[in-house]
Amino acid sequence: MKSIVISGPPAVGKTTVAKGLAEEFQLQYLSGGDVLKEMAKEHGFASDGDDWWDTEEGMNFLNQREQNSEFDKKLDEKLILLFNKGGMVITSYTLPWLIKDGIRIWLEGSHESSSQRMQSRDNMSPNDAYEITKKRFDKNKALYKKLYDFDFGDDKSVFDLIINTDNLTAQQVIDVAKETVRKLL
Repeated sequence: MKSIVISGPPAVGKTTVAKGLAEEFQLQYLSGGDVLKEMAKEHGFASDGDDWWDTEEGMNFLNQREQNSEFDKKLDEKLILLFNKGGMVITSYTLPWLIKDGIRIWLEGSHESSSQRMQSRDNMSPNDAYEITKKRFDKNKALYKKLYDFDFGDDKSVFDLIINTDNLTAQQVIDVAKETVRKLL
């Protein structure tokens, strides 16, 4: 069975949708971010917890990645191999532009909507959530432009499906994704 990749800006609902699709189609779920956190741990970072990316240390790791693309290249090589084996649902910022087969889904959402999700998910102030999601998006966009020369968030030509999540519940987004995956499989 083909693999599926879910991409989109920070805190747009990638993990929720990916887990819903994995359950529905009996596929293995993998978070590209979790693999990258394991790599960070191997280099001395205390990368535990779902909200680690939003901490000062998580942002320091992002800054280090800007200086040394080795982490991202190794991560993407690993994700491409797993993706190409089939039977996976993977969340990744970069994978949709690096693979040739499979199903690619982009979750679109306003910055305000992502901030609200992060605020409730990670129990932080509205201002902190807004600043963190904006900073993560901008830094990742610049990183991937430099590393792979694609426009993260702007170039959506590689996607089979784009879902705007702003006015949908998580279950509605999962349902739209399931319907499309059924057709494409």
